[in-house]
Amino acid sequence: MIGKLLVALSALLAVGASDPPAWTKPHAPFRIVGNVYYVGSEGLAAYLITTPKGAILLDGTMEENVLAIEANIRSLGVKLSDVKILLNSHAHFDHAAGLAHLKRDTGATMMAMKGDVWALEHGRHFGDQNYVAPPFAPVKVDRVLTDGATVTLGGVTMTALATPGHTAGCTTWVLPVRIKAGLKTVVFPCSMTVAGNKLVGNRQYPGIVADFRRTFARMATLKADIVLPAHPELAQVLTRKGDEFLQPTLLPNLVADARAAFERQWRKESAIAK
Repeated sequence: MIGKLLVALSALLAVGASDPPAWTKPHAPFRIVGNVYYVGSEGLAAYLITTPKGAILLDGTMEENVLAIEANIRSLGVKLSDVKILLNSHAHFDHAAGLAHLKRDTGATMMAMKGDVWALEHGRHFGDQNYVAPPFAPVKVDRVLTDGATVTLGGVTMTALATPGHTAGCTTWVLPVRIKAGLKTVVFPCSMTVAGNKLVGNRQYPGIVADFRRTFARMATLKADIVLPAHPELAQVLTRKGDEFLQPTLLPNLVADARAAFERQWRKESAIAK
């Protein structure tokens, strides 16, 4: 099932594919676990992490969703001015296009992994693709992150792991959360799909294949009690409740499916290039 969803997501970025209606369909906000809330659309996740000193927002999704995201934040009793930090999983339009607008409205500090800074500040995808990547509003990155960097606000610390491939700065975020079952590790994995990236002959991003393979190796060993992806359907984020979010086998399954799909695509492109 997960494998089929990953294939479908990759296909959406093929030439001529239109955006799924769910990507811009509003969804009511809700608490996931601890201090982690869902404030995104039906098809694109945005996660709000609250702290005693303000909030952290992970991903801005699309420009069309910004007003709904802001309304969701307010409905949770959080002022826009209380959003102090903006983070990004990766610099693709469906996860980053709303960041510039959100930064203006909140005054938050934008932080991103080094490999995605160029794309975020130029408003376009980095690397060669098999499709025309939609441009998006550029956003100024205030703090450039490197692998293992930590972001702390109000006693809450998130750790940034560099997991490139899908984009050069693809970032997996790790957050410890205490719930009734004890201290658990929440992982916000960056996308691991090929998603139209050229694997063979990628002149702008020549290291893409090696990056993907390093990421698969790293992610396969990462402990994750709770997995919250940028595309919520991959973990049924919108339908699970409470302890149902505890899925320690989900991340390894996602990695295995993504790795298998990657190797198939690499073999296909390699054969064509001969």
